[in-house]
Amino acid sequence: MEAPTVNEVRLIGRISAAPEVRTLPSGDAVTTFRVIVARGGGGSGSRQRVDVIDCAVWSTRLRRSVSRWEADDVVEVTGAVRRRFFRAGASAASRVEVEVSGARRVRRRASA
Repeated sequence: MEAPTVNEVRLIGRISAAPEVRTLPSGDAVTTFRVIVARGGGGSGSRQRVDVIDCAVWSTRLRRSVSRWEADDVVEVTGAVRRRFFRAGASAASRVEVEVSGARRVRRRASA
């Protein structure tokens, strides 16, 4: 019997900039943003203190919801890791991102 596999992601962190809507050559719209999360003290030897994770929202309902987010809002997103392939000029390229299936703002950014 094959072992079950799981592709579930839960991130809680702040977004680096307001989400951006892009229209793809196919005509589909996608909203993208980056979530910055602190690294745990796992002892990997790396001096890097944060990870910046690309996220993509395809659902119209969720795209409307995240469009109200602002830079430095603390958010929670759930979804799955996806590797997306696309053309970049004359060559093929790929990107790993979280395909968001659920999202909420945990806290608004602190006022200046």
